[in-house]
Amino acid sequence: MAKPEHEFFPVSDVEFTVCPGDDPKITERILAADPETGVATRILRYEPGADSTPMGVQEHDFWEEVYILEGSFTDLTLGETFTAGMYACRPPGMPHGPWRTDEGVVTFEVRYRGK
Repeated sequence: MAKPEHEFFPVSDVEFTVCPGDDPKITERILAADPETGVATRILRYEPGADSTPMGVQEHDFWEEVYILEGSFTDLTLGETFTAGMYACRPPGMPHGPWRTDEGVVTFEVRYRGK
């Protein structure tokens, strides 16, 4: 199976839901997902003051591309803050996070499997 086919639609029609980890300050708007592989395209939102430290450092078994649409957050392991207009491309197994934000952040993410 693959992500479903969608023609243009208002992204605002998709509700934000709490991400795995159950922190109500960290939510996602899933735009398309493959239920078999778990890969997805989403908008991720950290409200001001959100901190993913309880979820620890993340490593995925899929590729992840992230573009920061607005705001900023800090990778607590790296001690670096990333801001709107910045982009990351992470191969499977690349450690990242945990994250903290004072002002809040919104990202656009695409996740997929390699060959």
